[in-house]
Order: sequence, then structure tokens, then C-alpha cells
Amino acid sequence: MSTGKGNAFGDAVRIISIDCAGVTDVGEFWQRYLDATQPADANLFGRNLDAFWDAVEGGGPGWPGPVRLVFTNTGQMNSLRILTGGSFLEKLQQIADEATQIDIELT
Repeated sequence: MSTGKGNAFGDAVRIISIDCAGVTDVGEFWQRYLDATQPADANLFGRNLDAFWDAVEGGGPGWPGPVRLVFTNTGQMNSLRILTGGSFLEKLQQIADEATQIDIELT
């Protein structure tokens, strides 16, 4: 982890990097997220994209705090699917694009 430039208040923003290399299922992805962010309500986090949205936009269970999330090696997750059959990575990128409370980057 490192410290970024800052936010609108001039406070330094902590950067949390989550390496997705070797992630072979969605459960492993969520475990890496929780291990890296160590949110207060980790046991209540739903481990799905809806819960992730609630966490990063609404401060719900799994909220990582005022941070910048950088997911690296995400291309290796191209084969992951959500229950409806869609691409997990595409939905995660959509959340990253639409998030306004936390900066999320996929590389």
C-alpha cells in the first residue's frame, strides 16, 4: 500500500493494491479484496457485486474506507462469470466506471 495525491480536502488517500493474478473463481477474488482492505464488517459483506457496490458507494459492509482501490492483473479473470452468465470482469469494470465515492482502477 502507498499514499496517493489526496482528496478534495487535501488529505492523502491510501492506495490499496489487490493482485488478481491467479484468481480462478469469484470467491477467491472476494477473499483477496477482504484480506487487502480489512473492512470492519467483513463478516457481513455479501461477497458479490451488489454488496461491493453497496460497500464502495454507500459505506455498507465491506466498505474499505477512504481509499483508492487498484486491482492489478485483472485480465486474468476474463473467464469468470456471474450467476446470470455475464462477465464478472465487465460488471466489475462497470462499477469502477460508475463509482463516485471511491476511486477504483482495474489494470
